[in-house]
Amino acid sequence: MPALLFTIIPNGVVCGHQVKKELRKQALAARFDLPIEERLAKSSRIERLLFALPEFRAARTVMFYASFRTEVETGPMIRRAIDEGKRVVLPKVKGKELALYAIRDFDQDVAPGAWDIPEPVNGKPVDVRSVDIIIMPGAVFDEGGNRLGYGAGFYDRLLADYHGATVALAFELQIVPEVPAAQHDVPVKRIVTEKRVITTQRA
Repeated sequence: MPALLFTIIPNGVVCGHQVKKELRKQALAARFDLPIEERLAKSSRIERLLFALPEFRAARTVMFYASFRTEVETGPMIRRAIDEGKRVVLPKVKGKELALYAIRDFDQDVAPGAWDIPEPVNGKPVDVRSVDIIIMPGAVFDEGGNRLGYGAGFYDRLLADYHGATVALAFELQIVPEVPAAQHDVPVKRIVTEKRVITTQRA
């Protein structure tokens, strides 16, 4: 799989919004092209690396995302974390914010919500400050921890006052040399791909 490239614009003039839009488009297209068997195999390798992280092993309360379409598959991770006795928290879209809920059973407590993204339908509300580690998705990342989500800014708002561990899950094809970052963008502390764990400057 070739690395993602920045788009070349005539006259060399590129605004941050245009670059972000093109990077997101390229990354999602590349991720979509992954055969499902390969995506699941890579997700399994990512799971092994994630569960080996010291901060993950030490965490009592873990926030995951419920994977959607071609994202790194988190269903097996969520079930495993629950089986290992961790309190698992999932986000639910409420207006412009993410509300957090602890679940006990991934198959019983989760159903399609906003934009058909799986969300908790049962569970107790959780304050983000009680979460030990946040596991998040994204479209594009660089090795400095800068990320592009899907454009709504939910995670940037959630992370604005969060000081715990943050880990993004991504396929190696989603890593680019540089992601344009605005002042309000919050970098992640680690990125786990199927090949490596990237410890960022934010850590």
